[in-house]
Amino acid sequence: MKRIFDLLFSFLGLVILSPFLLVIAILIVIDSKGDIFYLQQRVGKDNKDFNIFKFRTMRPNSDKQGLLTVGAKDSRITKIGVFLRKYKIDELPQLINVLIGNMSFVGPRPEVRKYVDLYNSEQKKVLTVKPGITDYASIEYSNENELLARSENPEKTYIEEIMPAKLELNLKYIKEASLLTDIKIIFKTFAKIVS
Repeated sequence: MKRIFDLLFSFLGLVILSPFLLVIAILIVIDSKGDIFYLQQRVGKDNKDFNIFKFRTMRPNSDKQGLLTVGAKDSRITKIGVFLRKYKIDELPQLINVLIGNMSFVGPRPEVRKYVDLYNSEQKKVLTVKPGITDYASIEYSNENELLARSENPEKTYIEEIMPAKLELNLKYIKEASLLTDIKIIFKTFAKIVS
């Protein structure tokens, strides 16, 4: 049932949003040099790597300066990128990931290999389900960049405080997973973005 839901609504979403997505793509091209999409390798179900689609919000090769984004004022973020990140519009291309089946609408957010390698055996349970566009942790830590910006050591804060807390929420989702839970999380995500 979950896969049917994902297939149907990711396809409809891409079709309905296609004019809007085209406008965003044009704005990205006008704003700065580089590709429209940013593909990053993440870890998915069964500990397998896959490429996640996002609209590019940073200058080319910015990830070489660090994987964490620290605050909205990160100098690597483009002008249009600030807007796209604020309203989570940069995440919309992940509808492609949902359509092809390596992601779901709702599930633990996929992490990069560098941080997954730090998971303990309990935390690795999040890799038993498909990752998602949104989840409890996405809602709870929607201001993650600002939290990291206030830290003297963002990397340490992420690894020791934020990541474990997010993984706890991921494990909570796995225990409660159902189509009804997914729908509730989707609505809560929209409400969070609007507010």
